[in-house]
Parts: sequence; C-alpha cells; structure tokens
Amino acid sequence: MDQNDILEVLRRVQHPETGTDLVSQGMIENLIVTGDKIQFTLAFSRSRDPFAASLKKACETILSETFPQYAGHISVFIKEAPPKKIEPKKPEPGSWTGGIKHIIAVSSAKGGVGKSTVTANLAVALQRMGYRVGILDADIYGPSMPTMFGVEGYQPAGDEEEEGTPRIYPALTMGVKVMSIGFFINPKDALIWRGPMATNALRQLTHQTDWGELDFLLIDMPPGTGDIHLSLMQDLKISGAIIVSTPQKIALADVRRGIGMFRAKQINIPVLGIVENMAWFTPAELPANRYYIFGKGGAQELARSENIPLLAEIPLIQSVREAADAGTPVATQESTSAAFYTGLAKNLVTELEKTGH
Repeated sequence: MDQNDILEVLRRVQHPETGTDLVSQGMIENLIVTGDKIQFTLAFSRSRDPFAASLKKACETILSETFPQYAGHISVFIKEAPPKKIEPKKPEPGSWTGGIKHIIAVSSAKGGVGKSTVTANLAVALQRMGYRVGILDADIYGPSMPTMFGVEGYQPAGDEEEEGTPRIYPALTMGVKVMSIGFFINPKDALIWRGPMATNALRQLTHQTDWGELDFLLIDMPPGTGDIHLSLMQDLKISGAIIVSTPQKIALADVRRGIGMFRAKQINIPVLGIVENMAWFTPAELPANRYYIFGKGGAQELARSENIPLLAEIPLIQSVREAADAGTPVATQESTSAAFYTGLAKNLVTELEKTGH
C-alpha cells in the first residue's frame, strides 16, 4: 500500500459545498504513509470552513474502514487560510450614516434571550435622557421592531437628492428613528434569502436610510456570529458592543463565542458590557420574592471572568412583555420596570466615555 492507494480512497470524500472530491481540489497535503500510521493535512482555502470538522471525520472513517490495520493510527490535521483583516470603513459616498456619533451593536449570540426587547427599551431610555437615537433592525430573518414600536403598517417613503443619492425615510416614533426590513415584507411571509442577498438588503437599509443627526444608532443584531455580523462590522465604524444573555449556562456558552468575535484581531470592537436579562422573576403578589428560573448570577460571573462590566441585571417582568406586544416599550413609562433600562442607559454612556468615544 502506498500514497496512491490512500489518495484513491480519499477521492470518495466530497466537499458538500462544491460537490468535488478532496483530492481533485488539492486539499490533501503532506501525506505520509508508513507501516504503522497514515498522516496528512486537509488544507482549506478559507478560514473557519463550516465543514472542516465533518470532513476530517469523514476522512478518518473511510480510511479506517478501508484499511482496518491503521484504525486508531490515522492523523488528519486541518490547515485554514488566515482570516482577512476587516477594517471599519468611513461612510462611503451615497451613505446617510455620516451624521451618527456612536454606533452600538446589541448582540446576543443566542436567540430567545430578549435582545430585541432590551434594544427597544434602551433606545427609549437614551431618548428620554436627551439623546438623539435611532434603531437599525438587523435581525433580518426575525424583525421585531415594527411590532415593539407599534409601526407595523409603516411604509417608508423614498426619493433621491439632486446628486442622485437614494434616500429612505425611517419611521419616527416616541422620539426614536426606526428602520427595519419588516417595513418591506408581509409579516406572514417567511424570508427565504441566501446570505449574500440578506447582507445586500441590510447594507442598502443601512446606507440609504436618512438617519440625520444621531447621538446613538443601536443595531439590533441577529443571533449568532455569521455573514451579517461581519458585513456590518466591515461597513460601519462601530463604537462598541453590548451583549445580552440570560443566566442560563447554555446561553452563556454562546456569549463567550460572541465576545470572542468582537475581540478578534481582525475586528477589534470594544465590548462595553453584558446585560443579564431575565435575571429573576418576582410575581406581583409576592414583591419581596425572587425566583431564579434560568439560574443565578451566570452573566455576572462571566463578566467577571472576561473582565467586562455588567451593565444591568433585568428581571423577567410581565409588564415588559405586555408593553412590547402593545407597541409601546415599557421604558416610555415612569415605573419600576422602566428604571432598569434607565440604569442600563446610564451605565452604557459611562462605559462608552471610558473608551474615548
């Protein structure tokens, strides 16, 4: 048995994305075959190929089945191309983002933790403090800002400046400017878009919306760490990010990945702090009681271990949900519930000042 025998077997393993076998793609490097081991490198042309682990496993399995005498003695190494460094861009010609002082990414890395609710109420709290605020609903597959602000029926008008720059006008409600892909689609329709189509649509919303002069633009990011996140960080000069999580262990594992994304060398966006949402539940009839449904202090411990400020601990409150469903964020009220978001807004401003922005 020699290298040609190994390569012939590996021709049966195809990359799911290209449909071409690994040998024909030139992905097999540094192949070594001896009497007691098989060793080679799988070379990927891009960083973080989503199929890297599964292809490594497929190679090990097919070789072990074909040459059982080598089972347990097959070493497959992975080599990935280094990630391209992402440099924040200045507003390009034709962009209406030039009047924005601070762009804040509100991320969760995991869905279902209340990120959009936090974003909406944080925007209102900042507005009530006297700041000019806008929201870009970048959660493109699940836009919720039209509902939370009661503007589902808004249809953005558009025109062009004399120079021919396209312009879309955001909704203005409760003193906050809101732009969302939800304004352009039927709420009953599923948005079935590939990554490039989604990022192009979001890029158009970002740059063609006439934001005017803003102190803060909050970006309600989609869950995860994918193409849309990278596109936004490439297109915009983001001042900092805040990460929303529940205390639950599963959610916190995803938060660590989100922190890693923002801290990556090619991105390098300051993480201004963590918001622990749904920190506890207090029933109205037992105001002195706290029930830690999703665990206790998980985000606080994560903030400590990552040396990141804990910006707020926000309980699970029925009135917050009711206000969001009614299209009027609870932060518009003078209430105990609203005070949590006011505190978050104040802490965000403080941490942003520390970065020199």
